[in-house]
Amino acid sequence: MYYAILAYHEEGIVESWSKEEDAALMTELLDINDRMVAQKSLGPAARLGSSQKAVTLRGPGAGLVIDGPFAETKEQLLGFYVVDFPTIEGAVEAARELRRANPTAVYEIRPVSLYLAGAPLASGEGDR
Repeated sequence: MYYAILAYHEEGIVESWSKEEDAALMTELLDINDRMVAQKSLGPAARLGSSQKAVTLRGPGAGLVIDGPFAETKEQLLGFYVVDFPTIEGAVEAARELRRANPTAVYEIRPVSLYLAGAPLASGEGDR
C-alpha cells in the first residue's frame, strides 16, 4: 500500500537556517531516504520551493490564479515522500524516523489511492 508522508514546517524557520544547518539536516534525511530505498519502500520524494513563489488555482470555469497557498496555519507544506508499506503503521514509523532527524517538523500520513491511466501505482508483494 502506498502512503504519502507530507512534511510541514514553519517556512520562516526553515529559511532562517544557515547553509550548514540545512546541509546537516539534509544529510540526516538522505541517510533515512537511503535506508528506505534499500528496503524498497521509498517512492518519489520532493522538497518544495517557497510558498511565497506558489500560486493557487481555484474557482469555477477556467478558475482564477491567486498568489500563494494561503494556508490557515503557521506551517506550510514543504515536501513529501511516497512510501510503500503493507500497513499505515509502517508509514507512521517512517515518519517518526524523519521526525527524529527534524523534530520541529510536522508529518501527515495519508493513503494514496489515485492512479493515472498509463502510470498506475502498483502495490503488493508481487510487484516488487
